[in-house]
Amino acid sequence: MSIYAKLAELNITLPPVAIPAAAYVPFVQTGNLVFLSGHIAKKDGKPWVGQLGKNLSTAEGQAAARAIAIDLLGTLHAAVGDLNRVTRIVKLMSLVNSTGDFTEQHLVTNGASELIGQVFGAEKGAHARSAFGVAQIPLGACVEIELIAELA
Repeated sequence: MSIYAKLAELNITLPPVAIPAAAYVPFVQTGNLVFLSGHIAKKDGKPWVGQLGKNLSTAEGQAAARAIAIDLLGTLHAAVGDLNRVTRIVKLMSLVNSTGDFTEQHLVTNGASELIGQVFGAEKGAHARSAFGVAQIPLGACVEIELIAELA
């Protein structure tokens, strides 16, 4: 099944690439690797603000991470022209805006990892990953995720 058929099956429409809010580009390709800049969680088109362990639950964080994964896929599509060219999602790095005693950053990040696995399948979608708790993310967003992909 093509990536686009899988996205349609999941009722996912890819968004356009967001305009960078600072001095960076949304993606860079070097050789057969594409590096996507960090994407922050958005809800209703605005930053999804909050802090895990304070005013957001793990389930809400997972939903935010899943929303970011959809945005990342939109940027990856813009970067490569055809998501079927992706041979592997190499790595996700997740920053979770969380209190000092919140320890479920890995579970929050599963919201993105699980969607990536559904879209790309077990082989192409299995990726290395880091999930960090941080004191703050730009614009007060609850989660930020970056992605590295390999192309054919």
